Amino acid sequence: MQAPQATDGFDERLRQRMASPSPRPLETIPKDPALRPDGRIPNTPLAASTISFLLGGTFALGGLTFLIGGFDDVWWATPQLCFYVAAWSFFHWAEFAVTAGWNPEKCSVGSFLLENGALYHIAHSVAVLEYLLTLYFKPSIKEHPNISTFGVTLAVAGQILRSLAMINAGSNFSHIVAYRKLNTHVLVTSGIYAWLRHPSYTGFFYWALGLQLVLQNPVSFAIFVAVLWRFFYHRIKGEEISLVRFFGNDYVQYRNRVGTWIPFIR
Repeated sequence: MQAPQATDGFDERLRQRMASPSPRPLETIPKDPALRPDGRIPNTPLAASTISFLLGGTFALGGLTFLIGGFDDVWWATPQLCFYVAAWSFFHWAEFAVTAGWNPEKCSVGSFLLENGALYHIAHSVAVLEYLLTLYFKPSIKEHPNISTFGVTLAVAGQILRSLAMINAGSNFSHIVAYRKLNTHVLVTSGIYAWLRHPSYTGFFYWALGLQLVLQNPVSFAIFVAVLWRFFYHRIKGEEISLVRFFGNDYVQYRNRVGTWIPFIR
């Protein structure tokens, strides 16, 4: 007995869908070889989804513990430390998410910035260690809630500023400094860039300092100020050499008109 013929064209539509490539396939491999990560984390959708799951779980755990005020019977599970962990997790997830949403051609597993150099992770580890040691041996030093509250505000503002800068710049933003001008490069001077030059750097600067204020870490705060200021001073100066070469007097005028809002970096 012969099976009835399909009359709704389902088989034909299925063949067409299978034959036509997806306009935005699920991948994490930028077309430009210079933007492909060379770290130890495999550049695959599985790695990206796993990292997102882990960062999201850490953010949820830290964020909820912060909102309920920590656990009194666990001496180290304080709201300050939980906020620090949640903010750190959200930052790295947001770097990937914003890149995937507004700059997909440059998106890779490296967009998480988890392989941001050993010094970056050492600095955060030292900050957590300073907090825990001080909290255990001299808890009275950490009893200044107004400092932590200001730190939370500063860190949240810094995160918003950095993400807005990346969204505003779109395809012109890159985690890797560009030393050659592409046809797609334009000078962005609108939106948040009308108020700040290099707002992504400014946002990160105050996000990192805000986290040290949350933990009330005087030593780490001083170290972060010195290291970050030196890093961004040289980074901005080096990057602007390329920007002047790319855009000429237009960038010079923009630089003279708009500041960075990072102290002593004009």
